[in-house]
Amino acid sequence: MSSPSSFVALVPVKPPAVGKSRLGTMPDPDRIRLATAFALDTIAAALAAERVADVMVVTDDFRFASMAREAGCSVLPDGVNGDLNATLEQAAHECTRRWPAHGLVALCADLPALHPTELSAALADVPLEGAAFVADAAGTGTTMYAARSLRDFKPGFGLASAQRHRSDGARLIGEDLASLRHDVDEAGDLGRAMVLGVGVHTAAAIHVWRPEVG
Repeated sequence: MSSPSSFVALVPVKPPAVGKSRLGTMPDPDRIRLATAFALDTIAAALAAERVADVMVVTDDFRFASMAREAGCSVLPDGVNGDLNATLEQAAHECTRRWPAHGLVALCADLPALHPTELSAALADVPLEGAAFVADAAGTGTTMYAARSLRDFKPGFGLASAQRHRSDGARLIGEDLASLRHDVDEAGDLGRAMVLGVGVHTAAAIHVWRPEVG
């Protein structure tokens, strides 16, 4: 059985105009700017990761799709409206058709502090059979889900996804990989990501939002 050492990263991106709703206390232009920046820094880190062969951004937002292509990503539209996991499975089938030698990894698009070496470290721990996942900092959600074959790729993102993935037999990995565990849903999360060190897009967006930072 072949065991691909490289992966195609699937990054689902909501239209920034509706994303990061829990940052709703800030003005819409700032929230949209930050949501866009989070996603751009996530895909930049994925593109730079040694174990990532390609990045497939899954989005219906034509503006972000254009930015993703300019960054060097492939792009697909959402496959199943309102169903993230079904959309990821459809995208995984397309990725396997295009790049049959590579594994599959789904990444949340709100990891502005993600470091390429930590992503590669997690991917190195994905088992030869079955799936693996990285829990968020709270331990209840999932920031990364990966499998080395389409057969084993069965994502279950959503409420309490960490427990769901564990119950489905996926291996918990990456507990010491802080940049891969710190997604940003609320303002406090952003502060913690800033301590870890955010990417250039988020740093620029924060400077616009709060000029005193930087």
